[in-house]
Amino acid sequence: MMKKENFLTIKENGSHEIIIKKSRFITSFVRVSTIDEAEKAISTISKKYRDATHNTYAYIVDNHVKASDNGEPAGTAGIPELNALQLLKLQNVIVVVTRYFGGIKLGAGGLIRAYSNSVTQAAKKIGIVECIQQQEISFNIAYTYFDKINNYLSKKKISIAKIDYGVDVCLHIFVSEKEQAELLTNLTDQLAGQVQFIKGKTRYIEIPVNTNKEH
Repeated sequence: MMKKENFLTIKENGSHEIIIKKSRFITSFVRVSTIDEAEKAISTISKKYRDATHNTYAYIVDNHVKASDNGEPAGTAGIPELNALQLLKLQNVIVVVTRYFGGIKLGAGGLIRAYSNSVTQAAKKIGIVECIQQQEISFNIAYTYFDKINNYLSKKKISIAKIDYGVDVCLHIFVSEKEQAELLTNLTDQLAGQVQFIKGKTRYIEIPVNTNKEH
């Protein structure tokens, strides 16, 4: 499936538990990249907590969404969980909220808040990262230009991933789509137009996101 250029997701797989009016709510997060992986993760977690009262879930995988109340009153579990994922702008994750009933009914409003808050608290506890897609760019320069280009890239906070030494110096860098046009224009200017850029593989880097602010 095609991923978004940049997207938010959880830092790593993890879980978090809260207790509300004696009911245990265990929230399990798993990073996934396909719907098949999502379904398998839900099945694995549900089997782990097979003795629970409910194993509700929601997921977003490349903008495909699904939610289940798993026996809770309609609209009180899966949809609130999905809404929480969407408010956090998370992609490529599944969340299963397992409930062990504590004997005190929460009512529809109470359930909606409990399941929504479970997801939000768990995501912030585990941590959220922005996955930024970068394109590999390689280009040759004369040795006399190396210090100048190296200093320019350092100021732009762009690391040189690899250097090949030959008749010329071949530099390999990774650049996000947002940075690419301006960077290549500036490099072309600094090299007096005597440069050819070759695009290679893409990769994702992960940058921690401050969860104390709105996304």
